[in-house]
Formats: sequence, C-alpha cells, structure tokens
Amino acid sequence: ARGEAAFVYSISSAGVVHAITRACSKGDLLHCACDPTKRGSSKDSRGEFDWGGCSDNVRFGSHFVRMFVDAKERKVRDARALMNLHNNRAGRRAVKRFRKLECKCHGVSGSCTVRACWLAMQEFRRVGDYLKLKYNGATQIMINQAGTGLIVANRNHKRPTRSDLVYFETSPDYCIKDIEIGSLGTAGRVCKKGSLGTDGCDIMCCGRGFFTQTERKLQQCECKFHWCCLVKCKECSGLLTFIPVRELFLHLRLLSLLHLLRRKK
Repeated sequence: ARGEAAFVYSISSAGVVHAITRACSKGDLLHCACDPTKRGSSKDSRGEFDWGGCSDNVRFGSHFVRMFVDAKERKVRDARALMNLHNNRAGRRAVKRFRKLECKCHGVSGSCTVRACWLAMQEFRRVGDYLKLKYNGATQIMINQAGTGLIVANRNHKRPTRSDLVYFETSPDYCIKDIEIGSLGTAGRVCKKGSLGTDGCDIMCCGRGFFTQTERKLQQCECKFHWCCLVKCKECSGLLTFIPVRELFLHLRLLSLLHLLRRKK
C-alpha cells in the first residue's frame, strides 16, 4: 500500500465523520444530536462564556466510523489492516482538529455581557488541505517482528504520530508511462507556463522540458443573445498556442546531442 492509499483512507474516514456529524447537528439522524458534553460554562482568551447553541458532535461521528468503517480491518489485523486503521484514525483526528469556537453576544444595546458559544466544524476543504500536507510528509513503515504493530522503515526517521499518514511501498514514478500500474505518464499533456500549481510546466514536465506549439482553430466569437432564449455566435479563425510536455526519449536525445556538441568544442 502506497502513500496514495494512505491519503484515500484518511480522507474517506474524515469525510464520513464530517457528514455524520453535520447530519447530527441538523437533526437528520434519530440517534444523535448536538454534543451533550458542551454544557455549563467555560473560559477562553476573551474570558468566560456559557455553552449554548449546537456544538457539532464529532465524538459521535468518530464513533460511527470506528464501528463501521474500521470493522473490516479489525477482523484481519495483518500489516495492511494496521496501516489502514492508523490512517483512518488520522482522518478522524483531522476533523476534530479543525473546529472553531463560534459565539453570540447577549446584553443591553448590543453589549457582550454574556456570551453563548458552541464548537463548529470548519469547511471540509480545510481538512482536505491538511491531509494533503500529511500525505506529502507521510512516513514509510513496516510491521514489527511480533506482527502486532508498526515501526519506521528507516531508523533515522522519527516515529509517526497518530495524526501522521503511513505507508508500506514507495510510489512509482508517475512521470513515466507504465501500463502495468495504469500510469499514462505526463508526456504530451498540455501544461501552463509560469503556473506554480500541478498544471505548471515545471511540475508536469518532471524536468524533461517542453515546447510551444501553435495551431489554427475555429472558435465561437461575437456571440449575441436573442430574445428569448437563444445565443447565436459567429465562427472565427484564430491561433491557439499550447505547450505539450516532451517525451522522455526526446528529452534524452536532446541531452545526448548537447553532450556531443560540448565534446566537439
């Protein structure tokens, strides 16, 4: 199981927790409601407040995931199951991590004499971004000799925490086409020059370089809306510039030619 599997298990577990918890708060489920432990008063950096409103019951959502999503892995208890259980737990912890205290003030003329507060989950994108960072820093592990737990594959690396993601097998090079694993590679794909994202030429081309290609294509132009309800457009001929990623063999040939030219000099 590779790092990609670790990410999938963690974000799937987190997604179920988030959905179940949200349904509890909305009253869509019969056997759960708001967090019953958030009662009485408490204190934060702004001072004292009373628990009120509806705190998201992440505890119930996490318990549901442990009961149903983890059930299959608990029956097997092999190396892969231990890894999946660890990553499932990391996903649940991520949802719990991204909660914020929301408050409403009560008092004369809008003064905040009394605060009623509740814990609310943040948008799931925050959880996803956090788990993506954990995927980037995932730790390679192996099972111990007793077959009862996980240890780091490289002793120089620190032991992963319960919030970290773990994996067994190193991921293949997805830059190169590999039919056996279903990877199409990146050669021939169009990249965006100057982009810092995954669609940028620096990342997508994997250091192989790229070239700019221009084609003349017909495109819709001068579109007008006619009442009601139709949009009519003309067809205009224009130049379309795109940047395909080089094939690996072409990149190697260019490097060989450059090497020969340097030797001749």
